[in-house]
Amino acid sequence: YWDADYVIKETDILALFRITPQPGVDPIEASAAIAGESSTATWTVVWTDLLTACDLYRAKAYRVDPVPNVADQYFAYIAYDIDLFEEGSIANLTASIIGNVFGFKAVKALRLEDMRMPVAYLKTFQGPATGLIVERERMDKFGRPFLGATVKPKLGLSGKNYGRVVYEGLKGGLDFLKDDENINSQPFMRWRERFLYSMEGVNKASASAGEIKGHYLNVTAATMEDMYERAEFSKEVGSIICMIDLVIGYTAIQSMAIWARKHDMILHLHRAGNSTYSRQKNHGMNFRVICKWMRMAGVDHIHAGTVVGKLEGDPLMIKGFYNTLL
Repeated sequence: YWDADYVIKETDILALFRITPQPGVDPIEASAAIAGESSTATWTVVWTDLLTACDLYRAKAYRVDPVPNVADQYFAYIAYDIDLFEEGSIANLTASIIGNVFGFKAVKALRLEDMRMPVAYLKTFQGPATGLIVERERMDKFGRPFLGATVKPKLGLSGKNYGRVVYEGLKGGLDFLKDDENINSQPFMRWRERFLYSMEGVNKASASAGEIKGHYLNVTAATMEDMYERAEFSKEVGSIICMIDLVIGYTAIQSMAIWARKHDMILHLHRAGNSTYSRQKNHGMNFRVICKWMRMAGVDHIHAGTVVGKLEGDPLMIKGFYNTLL
C-alpha cells in the first residue's frame, strides 16, 4: 500500500492524515497500514484478494513528510480510487476514511487534516440549495453582513417568554435570531409552542421594522419522522429557515438537506459536538473536513466559529474555515 511513484489521477479522492506512529514504527509503514485498512486490506492475507482488481482498488500512500517543528509527527498523503465509494453518500465515505483506522495499534494518534474531492465525485452530491445571493434576495438586504444572535438563556424559558426575546431582539435591529443546539422539545417548552411564539415575534418585528426578519427554528429530534414533522410545521407557520444539529448524523443531515431543497427552505447546521474530534491537534479530524462534507451534504449555513467569545479558535484557522465554505 506504499507507492512513492504513484501518479495521482484527477478522479482520485485524496486524504491528508497527521500520524503519530508508536515508538519503533516507521512512519511509512504506519501510513501504508492506514491506506490498507481504509481500503482493501485486513489483518491477514486472504486468497480472495485474487478475485478482485486489488492493484486498482487498494489505496496508495504515496508521500510522507515530517510535521514542521513537531517531533514524531508526520503528514501522510493517501489516494483512493473513486470507485471505492458510493456516489452521493457521506456515510459511505466516512466509513472508509475514518472507520477503523483511528483505532490502529501502529499509530499513537491520528488526525484527518484535509481532503480533496474530485469534481466527478462532487457532482454526485446535491450541495447547498441556496447561496448567499439567493438568501439576500429573500431577505431583500444587500451590501452588509447579516446580524444575528442566539436566544439566551437557551434552556428554561416558557414559550411566551421565548417569543418575547425573539421579538425584542429583532425589533432591536437583528436580522435573525436562532434556537440553540439543545433546545428541542423539553417539558418547559414543547416545540410547537416555541415555533408559534417565535414566529409571532418574527412577524410582529417584521411589521414594525418594515423589513424581512427571521428565526432559525431547530427541528432536531429523536427520529427522522419527528424532524420532518417539525420542519413541515416550521414552513406552515411561515419560517424561511430551519436548523439541525451536527450530532444527528451524516445520513440524517443529507435527508434534511433533500427535504429543505424540495420545500424551498434554507437549512442551517449547528456544529454541536464537533469539538469532540476537532479540538485536539494530533488526533481526530480538522473542522475544515467537516466544512467540506457538510457543503456536499447540502447545508446552506454552518457554524464555522469566530475569533472572539467563549470558544477556542485563532484568526488564521477561522479564516481558513470561512474560505473553505465559500
